Amino acid sequence: MSEDSIQKRIGRHPKFKEMVGKRTRFAILLSLLVLVPYYAFMMVTAFRPEWLARTLGEGSVLTWGWPLGVVLVVGPWLLTGVYVQRANSEFDALNEQVLREVRQ
Repeated sequence: MSEDSIQKRIGRHPKFKEMVGKRTRFAILLSLLVLVPYYAFMMVTAFRPEWLARTLGEGSVLTWGWPLGVVLVVGPWLLTGVYVQRANSEFDALNEQVLREVRQ
């Protein structure tokens, strides 16, 4: 069986289309979960920096900007872990099913 034929069969396979759709929707969702807070933080930094300069509590020297900044750095790492876990379980399983069925 030629490579071209296998690629066409994979492209037409319904489970492959399902996998691509699920993966795309999931990637868009995770991208929004990273980008929207990041740009909101940048807008607040640009237009209302005094909000981030407020202290966490009376007598505290820590401002709101620090924990929010930490969340913006650590959050994407955690979301990457979520994506890797789902890719290694659900998406890889669908991929194996497609390859197994196409090779038959």
